[in-house]
Amino acid sequence: MATNTHFKFIEWRDTAGLYKDTANTILDLKFLKDELRFLEDLVSEHTLELIYGKNSEESKAIIKELTAHSKRLDVLMTKLNAHSKELKVFVDEDDNQGELQFYKNEHYTLLLEEMDFHADLKKTKRQIFKMLSEIMKKSKQKQLPNK
Repeated sequence: MATNTHFKFIEWRDTAGLYKDTANTILDLKFLKDELRFLEDLVSEHTLELIYGKNSEESKAIIKELTAHSKRLDVLMTKLNAHSKELKVFVDEDDNQGELQFYKNEHYTLLLEEMDFHADLKKTKRQIFKMLSEIMKKSKQKQLPNK
């Protein structure tokens, strides 16, 4: 419901506000790119346990998901950077309502893509942390001395 409120708010935004929104979204995606690198490093540290463990198929699927997320993030960043440049030019020019509505619609679409990306990445992170916690529990159990 809060999402719908935000989308209605886009209709009232001026071009400068849309530009600021886009810049903030780009910053968020840059943070997510760093987070993806961290997850990729984390998974690569435990690759052997993931591949040869009992959940090897699930592990391979998660590794593929991370790669897909990385590619998807690059595409989204490219779209948002182009959108930001177009909006910056549009801010400097006189307002044309037809073009403004086009940019608002594009802004809405990009915002939906970004929210969808966040949700998908969150799901993948949960899967990664669940699998890695299982690996770490097993590792600790192996290290405990038998009495």
